Amino acid sequence: MLLAAGRGERMRPLTDTTPKPLLSVVGKPLIAHHLEEFATAGFHQIVINHAWLGEQIEQALGDGSRWNLDIRYSAETDALETGGGIYRALPLLSDPFMVINGDVFAEVDFASLSMDDNDLAHLLLVNNPSHNPGGDFQLAEGRVSETGGHKLTYSGIGLYRKALFDGCQSGKFPLAPLLRKAMQQHRVGGQLLEGEWIDVGTPQRLQQLEQLLMSRSTAEIAAK
Repeated sequence: MLLAAGRGERMRPLTDTTPKPLLSVVGKPLIAHHLEEFATAGFHQIVINHAWLGEQIEQALGDGSRWNLDIRYSAETDALETGGGIYRALPLLSDPFMVINGDVFAEVDFASLSMDDNDLAHLLLVNNPSHNPGGDFQLAEGRVSETGGHKLTYSGIGLYRKALFDGCQSGKFPLAPLLRKAMQQHRVGGQLLEGEWIDVGTPQRLQQLEQLLMSRSTAEIAAK
């Protein structure tokens, strides 16, 4: 599942007329980079939620056939936050399922990700960026907890089981309280994501990603 329902307030005025996932990075929408990676990793069905200017996302991506994917949409009249958005889309998802924030860029071997049978979630964490120096969760011996020593930042990428949402009701709610409850039950695993990762939340970080990908493209051409 790709989360694409956010308003993108920090990206304004770019997102006043364009939903953040459709902002261009080296000539194609940010969300298209995700779809290419998913297709390469062997995924077939992708669920995308949307709210703000969501019709533009459906028009731009269609049914996903150009990437050999089957894209299904979970439309939200008002953004339901991460927890509420995932809960609304549960009937469209497998079990377990992967979720990635639509506004992050990450180098991940998606096909290799897995989770323990007893876990409700498996989170990918990254070294703390400058905009989140305190981190979010601790990672120790493959287990994620809220307390302890040095904390890492949640990357916005995770594997989840539908049981994580047992007892929830339709509406707007965050994901973090569900994760904290599962952590208290020792049912959240995790790993450190060591590849490139950028939270594309501001125009400056969008430009950072553009420069990164352009420099790589230039290097690849030179290597040939």
